[in-house]
Amino acid sequence: MDFMIEKAQPIALLLARVALGIIFIAHGWEKFAMSGIDSTTEFFESVGVPLARATAVGTATLELVGGVALVLGLLLPVVGTLLTLDMVGAIVFVHGSKGLFIDKDGYELVLGLAAAGLAIAFSGGGALAADSLWQGHRADFVHGRR
Repeated sequence: MDFMIEKAQPIALLLARVALGIIFIAHGWEKFAMSGIDSTTEFFESVGVPLARATAVGTATLELVGGVALVLGLLLPVVGTLLTLDMVGAIVFVHGSKGLFIDKDGYELVLGLAAAGLAIAFSGGGALAADSLWQGHRADFVHGRR
């Protein structure tokens, strides 16, 4: 059984990483292109997010670029942690007071996204992660293999 888990884990992490990346890309794109930064800023102001304009631009950028980085498996510890903190902010400012369940605009989805971001941040990212390729080349360099 351990052998099967060991063989399936890189593919499972790849699929989870890509799915999470697509969700974040969609949320970042929505803030830029669909509702727009002005509307996102107004919403952030209405819920008391500090520096609403800068936060709207920063959040949209993080979600869009961070989502792409997740899909590629690039800088996963940094990107996964930042996206987790992004979702903690969403819980604190928007969803936390509304309870758990999504049907009441609760924190169910953002808590799941935060947990997934954290898991991916420290998992190595699975198959086809750019970080793995880079780390492999770095290990070769450090150990004198080219």
